[in-house]
Amino acid sequence: MKKILTVITVAFAFVALAYGAAFAGHKVITGAELQSMMKDGSPIVIVDVRESELYSRGHVPGAINIPYEDNSQKRILKELNPKDRIVFICHGGPMGDELGEILTKNGYKDVYNVAGGMRKWKGPFAR
Repeated sequence: MKKILTVITVAFAFVALAYGAAFAGHKVITGAELQSMMKDGSPIVIVDVRESELYSRGHVPGAINIPYEDNSQKRILKELNPKDRIVFICHGGPMGDELGEILTKNGYKDVYNVAGGMRKWKGPFAR
């Protein structure tokens, strides 16, 4: 009886973890993972949430700029498509995490944030 209870408990824990992972918020990736995503041939929307001045000095190639500010939360919901694969990048990560969570709470499924943001970015720059 104890073995059966243990098996049931383990099975329940596994299902709970799988369910939680399936419905978790955005995913955090490295700069290297973003570079791989950029090369894999699938469409991607990279959103740089830094101030326009910093964006113009250098950004990830192909990134669009939606500066993090008071209305950025409304802007991302209005301008970004829930069907797209979306990657946020900011100075160091927190702003992208916040916006990523907003999207996933609003039904967006394929949302990422680059850990360490542009501070850790080792890939190419565009101006």
